[in-house]
Amino acid sequence: MGLQVLANVSLAGKEHQQAIWGGLFHDELYMLAKVRSQGTCDPLCMIIYACCDGSPELVLQLCGDQGLPIVVEIIRTASLVGFGEEWLKLLLSRICLEDIYFPQLFSRIYGVCSYCENGEEISLSSNPFFTEQAYLLNIVSEILNERLKEITILNDFALCIFGIFKKSVEAFEFGSRAESRLPTGFAVIDVLGYSLTILRDICANNGGVGKEDLVDVVDSLLSSGLLDLLLCLLRDLEPPKIIRKAMNQAGNQEATTSYFPKVCPYKGFRRDLVAVIGNCAYRRKHVQDDIRQKNGMLLMLQQCVTDEDNPFLREWGIWSMRNLLEGNSENQQAVAELELQGSVDMPELAGLGLKVEVDQNTRSAKLVNIS
Repeated sequence: MGLQVLANVSLAGKEHQQAIWGGLFHDELYMLAKVRSQGTCDPLCMIIYACCDGSPELVLQLCGDQGLPIVVEIIRTASLVGFGEEWLKLLLSRICLEDIYFPQLFSRIYGVCSYCENGEEISLSSNPFFTEQAYLLNIVSEILNERLKEITILNDFALCIFGIFKKSVEAFEFGSRAESRLPTGFAVIDVLGYSLTILRDICANNGGVGKEDLVDVVDSLLSSGLLDLLLCLLRDLEPPKIIRKAMNQAGNQEATTSYFPKVCPYKGFRRDLVAVIGNCAYRRKHVQDDIRQKNGMLLMLQQCVTDEDNPFLREWGIWSMRNLLEGNSENQQAVAELELQGSVDMPELAGLGLKVEVDQNTRSAKLVNIS
């Protein structure tokens, strides 16, 4: 009750906020952050956010060597007991998305969690990520998705997320078929999934195109190898279930296991890969061309199917193909040739009421509904 009263006072103006901060930072705030109680966590986040909002100096203190352990303990508490109010999201939005401190916070969680409770050091090679890091990415993903049109993505943040995604790809063997959606309870899989969904929303944000003095974040990610990695992962995955079933019925069961050794680590992984690719291709001709030149058109067409392990895969596949075909005569011609060759005459598409329509005069092609 006393902490909630103090939280209410923190909203009363700068003078009260400075007095509260001066009295609590950093020892008292750190001790409060270690109390594993939602009733403590919520007003504590309220106090810290109210004091730091509009004060770059206090944000700098909070994200310095003395302050970051407080935030780490808050994240650990929230990951264990949850949170009831939006103050944690507001605080993390301020630190991670509106400012430049996400990499430091993510790394600091890594450092704090690198030891077991008995003091023995954990092998970082066998434990590349920790539950609190996955939880942080989950919350940041929610914030970004909710405030997509409000937040300007910083290039360093985007590249950091891509770096985390690449590391999680390297750490996971893709050998066990998914049994659940995110969160799975396995830190490396959850880090993989939430970093991918953040990349999806970063690319949906159009990378700051049209805003003066801003780097095109999507182009920065593409220059760092994002598209190559996504296409590689998508190619290596076993086909969607409906296509695997058709191949098995045709007597190609061996092909479905021999040439596609990787499986989706969580339900929705394929959909998320397709979503990022589709968002990258939106009104970016160089991305459209790059996918065609990397022989990705047929691969993307094959994602326009329903898949019980990947909800909304069909919708994201269609969105991606429309983005690849829009205003790009070369891609339209490539799809037309695939259709004429029979490469995309797939029963899965016909069964879903879709077909590739080829104009006999212009030779252009597009995905349309079968009437």
